[in-house]
Amino acid sequence: MPWWRKPRLPADKKPPLEREERVVAWAQTPSGEVVVATNRGLFLPGRPGRLGWHQIHKAVWSGRELVVTPAQTVEQREGYQVAEDLPSEAHLLIEPHDLPRQVYTRVTRSVAYTVHHPVPGGGGVRVVARRVSGVDGLTWTVRYDPGTDRDSPAVRQRTAELVAQAQAAV
Repeated sequence: MPWWRKPRLPADKKPPLEREERVVAWAQTPSGEVVVATNRGLFLPGRPGRLGWHQIHKAVWSGRELVVTPAQTVEQREGYQVAEDLPSEAHLLIEPHDLPRQVYTRVTRSVAYTVHHPVPGGGGVRVVARRVSGVDGLTWTVRYDPGTDRDSPAVRQRTAELVAQAQAAV
């Protein structure tokens, strides 16, 4: 195969894609499973379905391993959602090709706004607006620092004010 051509993802390894979804990069693990990046998100071994780029809190490439920290919504509030990190998943990649760069670029590009603020009673909250592939507008999320009492009425009120201010500014 010429050096300028990307290796094709074997048909039997291709995850189920939506109509306008396409594979942008992939890499194989030592066990023969694949990590697949599409224009909509990331398919990881052992995980059903795709993680949207906006659902990945952090992704780190060590040079051998891709470590992904997904986030989950734990509460829906008016105009935004509260998210928490799920356990990180590490995947050793045999020949990573363009996968780490695609993951970094797409996770970073999904973030339209991010600012950290202190909240009453100590602790803090990060207000984040993310672009969601296939959806118009921004999705607003907050992530509280560990130990912050997110159910405190003063923290809830301040969080709502901070999100409203950010939405008005963007």
